[in-house]
Amino acid sequence: MSEGSPVGAHVIKMMGYIQTLEKLGFALNDELAIDVVLQSLPDRFSQFILNFNMNEIEKTLPQLLGMLRTAEGNMKKGGSKSVLMVREAKGKGKGKKVAKSKGNGKTKPKGKEALKPKGGVSKDGKCFHCGKTGHWKRNCPIYLEDVKKAKAVGASVSGTAHEKESS
Repeated sequence: MSEGSPVGAHVIKMMGYIQTLEKLGFALNDELAIDVVLQSLPDRFSQFILNFNMNEIEKTLPQLLGMLRTAEGNMKKGGSKSVLMVREAKGKGKGKKVAKSKGNGKTKPKGKEALKPKGGVSKDGKCFHCGKTGHWKRNCPIYLEDVKKAKAVGASVSGTAHEKESS
């Protein structure tokens, strides 16, 4: 089917091909015949085909023809509904980006306060750093001490596990 031609003529032509196949001894069941017709449709019917298959609609070929004619009428009536929004940029294109804070607008404390364990003790959870239960890695006193030392030295702390101490 060529783009822009009416769907009704195409489906009737396909129904004729399916009847010819039946006369030649190769009868298609209704489901396969409908799949053949749907696969022969152009890309503009892709949304219709998707909805038809997702909703597992069981129709005969004449009923499918009616649905396709209705869908084609809706496409012509509705036209293209895509919207393109263009905004003018002031200046040469490299404007300031405003940083947005997450959550409730509080800023993160810096210095010693940043390395304090965050609230909430996990009774079930196991620390991925030291392996003990009762806290998570972000609250692990050993991990936080390592972070402090690394900041003092200027190195970065890797996510590898600390030597496990026997409990």
